[in-house]
Amino acid sequence: MMNSKPANLASFAGTLSSRSRLGTWLALVLGVALLSGCATVANPDPRDPLESYNRSMTNFNEQVDALVLKPVAIAYKDITPAPVRTGVSNFFANLSDAWSFVNNVLQLRGEAAASSFMRFNVNTFFGLGGVLDVASEMGIDRYRQDFGLTLGRWGVSTGPYVVLPILGPSTVRDTFALPVDMKGNVVSYVDPVSARNSLYALRAVEVRSNLLRAGNVLDSAALDKYSFTRDVFLQVRSQAGESPSTQAQEDRDANDGVLPPEPAK
Repeated sequence: MMNSKPANLASFAGTLSSRSRLGTWLALVLGVALLSGCATVANPDPRDPLESYNRSMTNFNEQVDALVLKPVAIAYKDITPAPVRTGVSNFFANLSDAWSFVNNVLQLRGEAAASSFMRFNVNTFFGLGGVLDVASEMGIDRYRQDFGLTLGRWGVSTGPYVVLPILGPSTVRDTFALPVDMKGNVVSYVDPVSARNSLYALRAVEVRSNLLRAGNVLDSAALDKYSFTRDVFLQVRSQAGESPSTQAQEDRDANDGVLPPEPAK
């Protein structure tokens, strides 16, 4: 389904106004973070030249998480039965398999593309629209991919680490790839807009609830959470973006160059 267009000039103006307010809000957030993060880091990591800004944005994201996202995720996990939460996770994972198929094709990963294609079709038609993960029961592996990894596959480096408002850890490469990934998200084509936004919200809550256990472990560990998160994120993203020149290694391990599974529910 295609996005609905403004029916008249007034609604079109309202759309522009909403987008303008959103852009202004994001600009203010970035500006405050940049101003508060202008201090020089004593021993900067070469992979993280924006560390002052990134730490400020991380603090902002953690405050939003503590006030909104985490409480909602905890309530969702407490109220929603485990089988229902599993079904929600399966549903969104099935949608991501469609985009993984496209990126596996772009990366010339034949086996992975075939598996992604089969997973999406099997789960969609035999798994109640993806609520049931029939493909995994059949032994069809999942090969998670996105456009940032596709760029990495063809030699584009991750670039510096950057923390985005609300979205969290990223890299320069993945940030530029983000609009393409958003277009590749099947949810973005759902109509009406209210249903689409509800799916976005449900996905955000579902993802955050899956991270509750990992977050508790990280909070209780005696380490710099920022540095730990950055190092793990960069390691995963750099290893996942494997060059096609390493074909011999790919033959040894078909899972090389793909993202690890999502956290257990």
